[in-house]
Amino acid sequence: MDDPDLSEQTVLVTGSARGVGRAFVLALAECGANAAVHYHTSADEAREVADEARDRGAPEVMTVQGDVTDPESVDGIFSAVEAELGTVDVLVNNVGDFAPRHWEDIDFETWNRVLETNLNGTYLCSKRALPAMREAGYGRIVNVGYASSEKGLTSPKNFPYFVAKSGVIQFTRMLAADTQDDGITVNVISPYVVENSAEFPDELPRDRPASCDDLVQALLFFLEADSDYVSGQNLEIDGGWLPETV
Repeated sequence: MDDPDLSEQTVLVTGSARGVGRAFVLALAECGANAAVHYHTSADEAREVADEARDRGAPEVMTVQGDVTDPESVDGIFSAVEAELGTVDVLVNNVGDFAPRHWEDIDFETWNRVLETNLNGTYLCSKRALPAMREAGYGRIVNVGYASSEKGLTSPKNFPYFVAKSGVIQFTRMLAADTQDDGITVNVISPYVVENSAEFPDELPRDRPASCDDLVQALLFFLEADSDYVSGQNLEIDGGWLPETV
């Protein structure tokens, strides 16, 4: 698959100072996009990613700070990007906290933070990006889910994460339907275990976690010009994981 041509487009990847978000924004820089590297607290890492994005071919690059769970902060993120790079053509909602503990051991602040970063952040950033996308008649939104969330996967451990990711998938399907006449596509990438995950199970599909490059391939597919009829889809990057196996 050839990389999509994103020249003259502006991309914003939330949480792109490290991990999967970093891989996403660097891959899009290689496609010729103007890149906004978003961070909340990792300013030094974001600057390093911005420098690398320039080296990889992004014509214009900036870092932008903000909390995706706060409406005013989200508006500030987008206003800063619009002032420096133009309106956002490609939005990747990557931010999402993780709490791999039994639900009774998760304090209320953490419970809310997991729900807010994964679901509310996706909602707030998408809502802020949409008016300009609708006006332009073009836009790409890619959210990050979790493998098998569409099947109702749940567990006493990490419960708010499963709830939030199920919500992300439902939100994606709704938004795809709501934007089908606007030249906008909205899709989900749902990994199982990624190479930078906080925890690893005893057994992994294909004897390895997903690499960041595995997820990048899915992202590039959704951004291909010929993928403009693909919307509302959930692409699971799980190596063939089947959690319901007995």
